[in-house]
Amino acid sequence: MREPVELRRKRILAVVHARGAVKVSSLATELDVSAVTLRRDVEELARTGMLRRGHGVVRPVGDATGPAAPVPAARSGGPAGEAAAIALVVPERHSYLYETLHGARTALEEAGARIALHIAPQAAGAERPQVERALAAGVRGLLIAPRWRSAAGEEADYDWLAEVGVPTVLMERRPRPGSALHAVDTVCSDHWYGIHLAVDHLVSLGHRRLVLAARNDSPTARSIRAAFADIATARPEVEDWSVVLSSPNAGPGEPGSREEVPDLAALLRERGVTGAVLHGDEDALMLVQRLAESGIRVPRDCSVVAYDDVVAALGSTALTAVAPPRAEIGRAAAELLLHRLAHPVGTTGPVRRTELLPRLEVRGSTGELPAPAN
Repeated sequence: MREPVELRRKRILAVVHARGAVKVSSLATELDVSAVTLRRDVEELARTGMLRRGHGVVRPVGDATGPAAPVPAARSGGPAGEAAAIALVVPERHSYLYETLHGARTALEEAGARIALHIAPQAAGAERPQVERALAAGVRGLLIAPRWRSAAGEEADYDWLAEVGVPTVLMERRPRPGSALHAVDTVCSDHWYGIHLAVDHLVSLGHRRLVLAARNDSPTARSIRAAFADIATARPEVEDWSVVLSSPNAGPGEPGSREEVPDLAALLRERGVTGAVLHGDEDALMLVQRLAESGIRVPRDCSVVAYDDVVAALGSTALTAVAPPRAEIGRAAAELLLHRLAHPVGTTGPVRRTELLPRLEVRGSTGELPAPAN
């Protein structure tokens, strides 16, 4: 799928705000965007006042350094600048977590903390080498959001991540109860509540037959799937519900498992579904397009709630969406880590497992179920 311009520019802004200043050539390579496209995006973002550029470097608006100033080593991820820094480790090309990263960066910079950003490639187990590199450089704390595409991959990281030896806070991740990471600080969204908001909204509009078309390649996706099954089963108003995969590249799910991607339009017709929750935003926008091509109109024939709200509002029909507090997660995680670092070991109180509640943004993709024709 060709990446939407708006999403690509969101990723550019997220990295620039996280780093403070970035070379244009490095930014193109990191985001896997051609140099020509990247320069065009940077020019447009600069024209609209969303960033500053000059001499091959882009920087956030409000950065007081001159255009020819070098990129600070402590924010570039280079080994020379990482001593006594706080390491931030996030997956590459993950717009959702880049907003979390920006929230963390803001809180750390306000506190005068030095930042060492590490972008983990998409390969399984990619976070461990990044963390080991940061530790070898002498970082004093760690904020991390592992990709964890499967529960098995998640479990494989528990033991070593619990033994990193510096104060650590997991962002937007909630390890299995009783695991080695159970006693590590975490700050994440309450995705059960987010799905509750989506289902409750659809039910309040009269929808009784629901479907969740969701990814299956992240802890968030797995939480959303489990929450939907739990909530739909418990709601007496829901007459029928199902969970399906949202797109062919939304897996892989667990090793050895296989999940087919259904024709959503056919499924809606077959089961009489009038309310759908779609995760994440890009998949949701594409699914709505396919429904329209199949003659299913949103919201007249089917009301749709997206989950993530990164680009949900940008569709030809702006999608009602559950909006997890992405930036606030990063800020809260950074503030918790700073609290740990500011006090002697053992004096900062118990381990904290903090959850922040998502909100529902109601737009044009949901409406009341039409009365049946006489």
